Amino acid sequence: MDMVKFLDLEKINAGYASGIEKAINRVLNSGWYLKGKETENFEQAYADFIGTKYAVACGNGLDALTLIFMAYIEMGVMKPGDEVIVPANTYIASILAVSRAGLKPVLVEPNKVTLQIDDSKIEEKISPLTKAIMIVNLYGQNAFSDKIGEICKQYGLKLIEDNAQAHGAVYKGTRTGALGDAAGHSFYPGKNLGALGDAGAVTTNDKILAETVKALGNYGSEKKYVFNMKGLNSRIDEIQAAVLNEKLKTLDSDNKRRREIAKRYFEGIDNREIKLPGVSLEEDNVFHIFPIFSKNRDRLREFLKENGIETIIHYPIPPHKQIAYREWNDFSFPVTEQIHREELSLPISPVMTDSEVEEVISVLNSFRPA
Repeated sequence: MDMVKFLDLEKINAGYASGIEKAINRVLNSGWYLKGKETENFEQAYADFIGTKYAVACGNGLDALTLIFMAYIEMGVMKPGDEVIVPANTYIASILAVSRAGLKPVLVEPNKVTLQIDDSKIEEKISPLTKAIMIVNLYGQNAFSDKIGEICKQYGLKLIEDNAQAHGAVYKGTRTGALGDAAGHSFYPGKNLGALGDAGAVTTNDKILAETVKALGNYGSEKKYVFNMKGLNSRIDEIQAAVLNEKLKTLDSDNKRRREIAKRYFEGIDNREIKLPGVSLEEDNVFHIFPIFSKNRDRLREFLKENGIETIIHYPIPPHKQIAYREWNDFSFPVTEQIHREELSLPISPVMTDSEVEEVISVLNSFRPA
């Protein structure tokens, strides 16, 4: 029995084989492997795609978010100890970025339907120390709302997007990654826009922020061997930039295929043991992940594996229950905790065949807990 893979990266990259081979050879033959033309070209192409004035490539998505906060501190917009509101339901990188910059994460529960930060619960967490709200476009769905925009305006807060999972999503004509003051992007190989290794970027319309992020990612240097800031070594290499330029060309069509698969899942999955997400099927969702929920999640996952369906849990332990944040271990975020107990991610990618999609649906509908 052939396994329906959660994500067949080999098959995905095979579709770009010719372009990737040419891109890699171009870099190899150039003799220039960091901070060159390929990076410049990708930064411009990605800024144009997102719809911002600037894109600054860096080493990975965690660094992208960290560099944003570090830059705001260097610019005097924030200072160590200031607070940043973040969703409790997220991958830990969102929160680590705040901590790494010396800021304090303040967790807010998600909306039970959208699974994104609950904009009705944000204001109660705002204090005199609050300087920003970070939204996370989790699972590939836009997390921004007009109310969040109004709250930022009312309280004078920066709006940061963690856009690691939602490359190409659109909200009312604007791409995620261009909805706030700045956004961090991850190009980890399994993302909708994935490199062949680690890579990331910051997008913004703020020239000073972009310049500061760029310098901080280069050890804190704007001029060779001159260091005005304590920075990081966080740079994309020329090969990753060249590969991403190739893949960016088909991102919108790849995301369209993901939405087609998601639509079929919604139409076909019919099992009272399984709850489907209350999410959009429009352009504001690019379905990096298709989450389902079950009180018998672990048994369901085992059943799917026995029947040739590979799945992943995003994520088994919420950030506030991780040992890394032991000071939060006694906190109670019941909506987040339920999501993390019950969530299971189904296979979804632009290379899934219709027959594979139907196989997943058929197996799901046949599940009965013991």
